[in-house]
Amino acid sequence: MAFRKLTDLAVAGLRVLIRADLNVPVKAGVIVDDTRIRASLPTIHAALRAGAGVMVMSHLGRPAEGAPGPDESLRPVAQRIGEFLGRTVPVITDWQDYRVRPGELVLLENVRANRGEKADSEALGRQYAALCDVFVNDAFGTAHRTEASTHAVARFAPQAVAGLLLAAEVEALGRILQAPARPLLAIVAGARLSTKLALLAPLADKVDQLVVGGAIANTFLLAEGRPVGRSLVDPDTVAQVRRVIDALRARGGEVLLPTDVIVGKRPDAAGPAEIRPVDAVRDDEMILDLGPESTAAIVAALDRAATVVWNGPVGAFEFGPFSHGTEAVARAIAAGPAFSIAAGGDTLAAVARYGLRDQVSYLSTGGSAFLALLGGQQLPAIRMLESRR
Repeated sequence: MAFRKLTDLAVAGLRVLIRADLNVPVKAGVIVDDTRIRASLPTIHAALRAGAGVMVMSHLGRPAEGAPGPDESLRPVAQRIGEFLGRTVPVITDWQDYRVRPGELVLLENVRANRGEKADSEALGRQYAALCDVFVNDAFGTAHRTEASTHAVARFAPQAVAGLLLAAEVEALGRILQAPARPLLAIVAGARLSTKLALLAPLADKVDQLVVGGAIANTFLLAEGRPVGRSLVDPDTVAQVRRVIDALRARGGEVLLPTDVIVGKRPDAAGPAEIRPVDAVRDDEMILDLGPESTAAIVAALDRAATVVWNGPVGAFEFGPFSHGTEAVARAIAAGPAFSIAAGGDTLAAVARYGLRDQVSYLSTGGSAFLALLGGQQLPAIRMLESRR
């Protein structure tokens, strides 16, 4: 991919606007995992060392445009960045007319609160572009989206380049995925099938084995005619899921679906958890983790794989009774012989929780962007940078 990078420019005295991916898990104002913040620091450092005035913008969570809630502010992120850099990092809410000074570092408030952000508004993109002399996209995790802070701003900024993290992600993953050692096993899990379903069809053409877990597996089980009780599912996508399963099996690949599960009445730490065969899930139960038989089958497949890509926890791992599947998978990946890639915020949080950061071959900040790249899709934000070369 041919685009200019921040390191190609002399930015002393210039206003630099960095679109980072600082979408970290925050609970009650406390950052649970700061991997994405750490990954974004080198680009911020580079711009400051070069003598630029630096503004950083990011999304956090999924606030309604124009109406962010108190838990959707980037203030905890600004505080953590300040701790790393040994300085105060102000959060700017009324940013439209802000003019950053050389050597200054500020964080703009959550871009998802800005009207027109998700619609890739030209007007909002022009507002962002007016803030800077150089726009730097360092948010690989959002590169698959066409939004104002990743796409429109790059169209209108005087100069638009890639940051250190985005460039490193694209280059490294391109090398890794061009000719992966096989068997190639992909684990696609998590809660939101709607954001990953479009990526699963091209992915099914690339992998030898597909493991689905978390709430995503519930819809796959539903497509196979299994009972899912009160589990989180996306019934409108059953036909598409069926096509993914059939396509992978038709080319000799394998879909590893749960054969047993851990169920509960609700996803929390207090409720009882019980093991059920997948055909015995009751109407009032929710599937919240893999059962021991399913976990063992996945661990065995991981031991046979040569390349493993993992995106998404396989259960509600935040809660002790439903964390065993994710922990077992994470530890098997870390200990296994395969070249391993863990991608996405929740995945990185699980890796960090179990102390496995140094035992996974490659940590990618992108979730859906990573899956799109793996499936051979072009990423809109990167295409825009290439057009501004």
